[in-house]
Amino acid sequence: MTEGEARGWIRERFGVSRETLLERYEVLLRAEARNQNLIAASTFNTLWARHFVDSAQLVPLVSNAQRGMWLDVGSGAGLPGVVAGILLDRPVVLVEPRVRRVSFLQRVASELGLIRVTVQQSKVESYRPTNRAAIVSARAVAELSRLLSSTAHCTDSSTVWVLPKGRNAQSEVEAAQVKWQGVFHVEPSITQPDSGIVVARGVRPR
Repeated sequence: MTEGEARGWIRERFGVSRETLLERYEVLLRAEARNQNLIAASTFNTLWARHFVDSAQLVPLVSNAQRGMWLDVGSGAGLPGVVAGILLDRPVVLVEPRVRRVSFLQRVASELGLIRVTVQQSKVESYRPTNRAAIVSARAVAELSRLLSSTAHCTDSSTVWVLPKGRNAQSEVEAAQVKWQGVFHVEPSITQPDSGIVVARGVRPR
């Protein structure tokens, strides 16, 4: 997918106004990258395909999720959490322990007017939401079983998990099913054909 195709994919599905907000996010992301290592420098030339569409493709996978918050674990640069906050009219909570990244995420939410996006400086293990998450995402945070363990207290049986896991998605699901039950599915990534996205529902310990 070229950068032009990636922009077109976003525009076709979410509209010009959301594309414009992503352009503004891009400016902030590139500027902050001079101060801290937010994403791999080698991926800046493919930012829209490698990061924005890679995040946006999660949105259709949660179309049947219940109302409520989208919890993004270990948000880092805001991927996929900020993208979800731009593309959806749903509360999004970005949980990130690192102070400098929290500061950046707060600035992004403020400057883009993302009034439904909240930034929580915390490890997810210490975060206690008022209401359980309708959706949980995490990108390159932890192995699946460990991620489920650290985040389960924020969820309930209706929560939909959307977790980009790269080439090891299926093997991570098989390992996690030793300790966890639920409905697990691996969706192929549209931006990286050899990578998978774990979609899970009804997750609970065995």
